[in-house]
Amino acid sequence: YFLKFLFSFFTSLISYKLMQKTPHYVILDFNTISFLPQFFISLFLLSVKIFLKCYNKKQGDDIMRIFVCDAFSSEVFKGNQAGVVILDEKENFPDENFMKNIAAELKHSETAFVKKIDNKIFKIRYFTPTDEVELCGHATISVFSTLRSLKIIDSGKYIAETLAGSLEIIVDKDFIWMDMSLPKVEYIFNSDEIKELYSAFNLDLSQAPKSLVPKIVNTGLSDIIIPIEDKEVLDSFIMNKEKVIELSKKYNVVGAHLFSLDKEKNFTAFCRNIAPLVGIDEECATGTSNGALTHYLKEYNIISVKDINRFRQGEAMQRASTILSRYKEDGVTIQVGGNAVISFECKLY
Repeated sequence: YFLKFLFSFFTSLISYKLMQKTPHYVILDFNTISFLPQFFISLFLLSVKIFLKCYNKKQGDDIMRIFVCDAFSSEVFKGNQAGVVILDEKENFPDENFMKNIAAELKHSETAFVKKIDNKIFKIRYFTPTDEVELCGHATISVFSTLRSLKIIDSGKYIAETLAGSLEIIVDKDFIWMDMSLPKVEYIFNSDEIKELYSAFNLDLSQAPKSLVPKIVNTGLSDIIIPIEDKEVLDSFIMNKEKVIELSKKYNVVGAHLFSLDKEKNFTAFCRNIAPLVGIDEECATGTSNGALTHYLKEYNIISVKDINRFRQGEAMQRASTILSRYKEDGVTIQVGGNAVISFECKLY
């Protein structure tokens, strides 16, 4: 940008010198100032203006580009919204409070800040309106869908460096597939604890399947997986927000992922995700939670490692989303898949 300034300045100077060789001048009777000095001053000021405009652009637009995406959907205003902030390669991540403020201003469940490390590696940090979290599935799908839409990346394999670890991302023409962290069951609830869990959603044990037990499962984030017998009950429960927050703190989880198996077999399961502890009363599509649910269902032999699973989420919020999951060839690593579309591009002033 400094070179642009110098170019503009010397262009002005050369123009002035050339004009001095012209035999006839137009003299303006305005405080006895001639046309040429005014012309020179105008061009000089224009040079400064160009320089400042370029500098300000570097400080604003080029440091970060901000998008709002609808994840796990091929239509705008469907699926789950996420903020995506693409940082300039040469810039460090902003101050943590600054990133929290952007996430709070966007008001979506998660906002992802992404920085290109090299052609195949991207570092991502995730923020809710109140906290930084280790991983977010729908925000990751949004990141790589946005990078693909902007032609920053093509189809192929990439690495997402996150606080949950380095994860493989597969970008193809139809979907974005992302690795989950290795699945683990962190806790299995006893009968008294199960009763307490269901009561937090104003449910009793008669609405729980007798063959399935709530568990805490982690594929990047820890969630309480809670089975519900009937979809009608799943659609209509009312949570006790203070109780859910208390239980989330007690068991050190992000929230609860409630599901009901689809008796019609159009989907693997219908789901609702509740996480008021991190500022999300309900989320309409969650990659990591459905990754955890995939592991949970495989442990009960409801699905196999050869299946491509389809989870339906967000219907109660009028933002229906479809989240895919599958196992990789190793039979251990779970991938979550879907698409995202850009609905808005924002500008930071």
